[in-house]
Amino acid sequence: MTSTETANAAFQITVQPSGRAFSANADEAILAAAIRSGVGLPYGCKDGACGSCKCKKISGAVHHGEHQSKALTADEEAAGFVLTCCAHPLTDVVLESRQVTDESAFPVKKMPVRVVAFEKKSHDVMQLRLQLPAADTFRYHAGQYIEFLLQGGVRRAYSMANAPHTQAEAPGLELHIRHMPGGKFTDHVFGALKEKEILRIEGPFGSFFLREDSAKPIVLLASGTGFAPVKALIEHMQFKGITRPTTLYWGGRRPGDLYLHDWMLARAAQMPNLTYVPVVSDALPEDGWTGRTGFVHQAVLQDFADLSGHQVYACGAPIVVDSARAAYSAQRGLPPEEFFADAFTSEADKHGTPP
Repeated sequence: MTSTETANAAFQITVQPSGRAFSANADEAILAAAIRSGVGLPYGCKDGACGSCKCKKISGAVHHGEHQSKALTADEEAAGFVLTCCAHPLTDVVLESRQVTDESAFPVKKMPVRVVAFEKKSHDVMQLRLQLPAADTFRYHAGQYIEFLLQGGVRRAYSMANAPHTQAEAPGLELHIRHMPGGKFTDHVFGALKEKEILRIEGPFGSFFLREDSAKPIVLLASGTGFAPVKALIEHMQFKGITRPTTLYWGGRRPGDLYLHDWMLARAAQMPNLTYVPVVSDALPEDGWTGRTGFVHQAVLQDFADLSGHQVYACGAPIVVDSARAAYSAQRGLPPEEFFADAFTSEADKHGTPP
């Protein structure tokens, strides 16, 4: 077989235990083929940095492209684990992933958006509102994200902070953008962005959304702007009348980092099933903080002796998500397949480049 024939070869990818199957070419990543085929494999960054797409290979052979060793260690690869975002099939492959969604994914599309408003919510967080094309319907799950398409093929990912049902009243997206000094895109947002500016986006992406076929109580874990997709989840739960017992732990270094604290207090007052636990790690005396302190993922360990009957949705800095994933399963009995995550990997996390 020539190199051209090898690149064009198509292999069958089967995902157990759901039995979902799709075709992947040798020159494309398994995840890209799954998205193209409408099969909902779990994933986050799509760049081999966060590890959200990691799953067990039951049979077959793959070749891994460039990825971070923290996302897939050599020992894990030797044990048969793969990162679907950068694994290319060499044969037919059977994977095990218990987080595959049976519902068809919403179509991924590219579109122009117009900046209609932006407001600083803290010293380093901007709330951005984007208007969608009037003639276009953009469908997504609460918790998913879009990518900005910038010059030179550069992309930047941000989660929608408003639930899908809000599109009925005012078609548009709310994003929470944290300033990363030196970053091309966030420097622009915090320095030169203008109302009515036109940007291009693609989406929706991501497997971080509420599994509504479960009745299990929920722990929501957010650090910093990881609150954005969690806010969308909460709005969605309220709109759909979902009353599963839910506890939100939102962590920041200083109280001001909980940039929608009052919004969250008001929402918790409206939803009897929702408990809000703000956690601050580095409060100063002048902050006057009298609430919970320490690392946000550890607050959950302090409050729950057993998570074996729960679902956890975690979003934010990779160190928080990774620490929670490991501790909740090892110390509190959380089934690994009930931990849903979106780690906010920066460009520095992925490639060592400015965000």
